[in-house]
Amino acid sequence: NNGNTLYCPPIGHRQERGDYQESWQPMSMEDAHLKTSQEMADKVTKALGGSGMWGVEFFIGKDGVYFSELSPRPHDTGMVTLAGTQNFTEFELHARAILGIPVMNIPLVRNGASAVVLADTENTEFPNIIGLEEAAKFRNTDFKVFGKPTTRQYRRMAVALSYGPESTDELVKKAKEVASKIKVD
Repeated sequence: NNGNTLYCPPIGHRQERGDYQESWQPMSMEDAHLKTSQEMADKVTKALGGSGMWGVEFFIGKDGVYFSELSPRPHDTGMVTLAGTQNFTEFELHARAILGIPVMNIPLVRNGASAVVLADTENTEFPNIIGLEEAAKFRNTDFKVFGKPTTRQYRRMAVALSYGPESTDELVKKAKEVASKIKVD
């Protein structure tokens, strides 16, 4: 934003096999850890240069903050922003930065969570996505089907979203329940 670095409210996530399974926003963090994370993110993104949404991942351990990875684009764990957790999704923020459209701040609007829908097997034919009607019955939820033309084991095919005043733990459970209704055939 005009050379200034803005920060989304922290997003937490859980991984399996090195891939994100669930994410939630906000991620509760100690103020000192948040400040350190933002300082590290600012240094690395400014050193790399350019405009856009940067997904900067950290691990928080007993001894402090550890840099994990950086994506010079929206990050998969940030799909939780599609649940309306902040004033702009990560995709809107990326487009606005590239187009030079101002963003004054990025406040948390509501709590949210996401859970992935994975393929079980490899298939070179366009998959059928089933269970959408059941998944749509849940209140304060949504899902996004990616429309990928083929599958392989553990390939992310969709994401389930939940939002509301509940705790992020409760919202993760709800997103996982919605995701469990969606099957890739």
